[in-house]
Amino acid sequence: MKSLFWFLVGILGGIVAAHLLDKSPRGHELLAEVDARLGAFTDRITDAYHEQEQRFAGDADEAAE
Repeated sequence: MKSLFWFLVGILGGIVAAHLLDKSPRGHELLAEVDARLGAFTDRITDAYHEQEQRFAGDADEAAE
C-alpha cells in the first residue's frame, strides 16, 4: 500500500512539475521537443509492429498452402 502511495505521489509530482515548466517560454519549448521526440518514437514502434504483423501474416499464408 505504501508503494502505491509513493507511485501516485510521483505521478502527481510529475504532472505538477510539467505544468509549472510549461508556463515558461523555455520550458514550453523543451516540452514541445520532448513531445516531438516521443511522437517520432511511437511512430517508429508502430511501423515496426505493422511490419512484423505483415511478416507473420505472410508466414501463416505460406504455411496454409
